[in-house]
Amino acid sequence: MNGPDLLKKHAGRLKTRVGAAYPGSHAVFRGHDLHRDLKDLDWVELYVFGITGRRLTQAQIEMLHAIWVNTSYPDARLWNNRVAGLAGSARSSANLGIVAALALSEATVYGGLAGLRAISFLQTALQRVADGEELEALVLAEARAHRIYGYGRPINSCDERLPWIMELARKLDLDQGPHLQLAFAVERVLLPHYPQLRMNYAALHAALIADMGLSAREYQLLRIPTFLAGMPPCVVEAAEKPPGALFPTPCTGVAYEGLAQRSWRAQLVE
Repeated sequence: MNGPDLLKKHAGRLKTRVGAAYPGSHAVFRGHDLHRDLKDLDWVELYVFGITGRRLTQAQIEMLHAIWVNTSYPDARLWNNRVAGLAGSARSSANLGIVAALALSEATVYGGLAGLRAISFLQTALQRVADGEELEALVLAEARAHRIYGYGRPINSCDERLPWIMELARKLDLDQGPHLQLAFAVERVLLPHYPQLRMNYAALHAALIADMGLSAREYQLLRIPTFLAGMPPCVVEAAEKPPGALFPTPCTGVAYEGLAQRSWRAQLVE
């Protein structure tokens, strides 16, 4: 049943297990009274609970905070922050600018899709190794056939965020998970053949979150605010400058490769 009969079955009603609002009375959040039962939750803890329906440990919540803090760069040159900054420069709505920047964060190479593919690869590879495949052969075959997301980085292949996150992972006893161990093992396989493919932040935080038991889809939802805290500073600073003063590009700065300049002859129409 996937046609009009299916739609008719759902018309005029909402069946939900995640919650409901009762204005003037209360709000239900996954079976709990939001204001009475969950009022003391950390916001990230509530966010994860909304996605997964389960409560993570305090160590895991602290790790998620650190993952987001350590990648919140207030640099308007970054592809997603640039959109937020340009919104401020154009005096657009800050909300629209940041939402647009978050949408761009779902980038194939640098952002959300890269992380999604990293966690999918790590989860699949872990299962294949458990089923008896040899890791080195698996990784090299994948590297030759496809891009292994989570390894390699433009400008500088050393990711400055990794040591800080790993220091915290060791402190919180989150450094021995199977996906995290696999992520480092993949790097060891890659480096002799592809020296530029050092592990980057996507593989590290994807591995840590996979070890928390989240699926790839849950991970995709969880990582939405990863870059968020770096965006408002770009909006604020751009709005303090004259309108249009952020990254103005003169015509001479455009590398045009289209048709050559043409002469236009006016024609009189009788």
